Amino acid sequence: MRVLMVGDVMGKPGRKALRHVLPGLKRELALDFVVVNGENAAAGFGLTDDTADELLDAGATVISGGNHTFDQRDFIPSLDGELPVLRPANYPVGTPGRGMLRAGPVAVINLQGRVFMPEGLDSPFRIADWLLEELEEDPPKAILVDFHTEATSEQGALGWYLDGRVSAVVGTHTHVPTADPHVLPEGTAFVTDLGMTGPVNSIIGSRVEDVLTRFLTAMPRRLNVADKGPLQFNSVFIEIDDLTGLATEIHRVDRTFEL
Repeated sequence: MRVLMVGDVMGKPGRKALRHVLPGLKRELALDFVVVNGENAAAGFGLTDDTADELLDAGATVISGGNHTFDQRDFIPSLDGELPVLRPANYPVGTPGRGMLRAGPVAVINLQGRVFMPEGLDSPFRIADWLLEELEEDPPKAILVDFHTEATSEQGALGWYLDGRVSAVVGTHTHVPTADPHVLPEGTAFVTDLGMTGPVNSIIGSRVEDVLTRFLTAMPRRLNVADKGPLQFNSVFIEIDDLTGLATEIHRVDRTFEL
């Protein structure tokens, strides 16, 4: 099985980059499955029905989420609908949406970290255990985990904790691509952070002047998605053995371009 997992799509520039790159990559890499993190797809904060449709039309099989999943209130009812959209599984019981989704032979799990992140979430390690137990009765051919968190140590810890139990653990959220994709000893593909799909001339996707104002004045200022200059597309390609469900290869697939 040939899988692509795509880093956080940041606003309109990120959606434009996804539309520009992903259809060609699906053909070039003969992809079977694509996970796209979409929690910043609507102006940097959450998803809407239209932006979700745009990501799916570009080639996403499943859209994963994170701490901004609930920012667009009109979209919250859609989290319980038919769209293949996830929110982190370790939100409290009763939170709208779902944290695991089976799409054909693949299960996708979305988790959120607790280090330097919003409080009130259950342990991603224990929730992962619980979800994997659920899958034991009818095991999928592959299990992909999007771990949305700030601390690289927490991302790495979950990778090692799940090594040999899932096909891949990839980090999202920081918008900074890391150069450490590798297959862990027991067969789980891992990368600390996928990176971002969005504007290059930005501070993690936001306009430079907005972020600098916050740092220089300590005053609140709305963060707007940067909308000028080149675009980047960050992702990893993962090959998974159909018999074992474990990874045999992982490598970065990054593009930078002007439109």
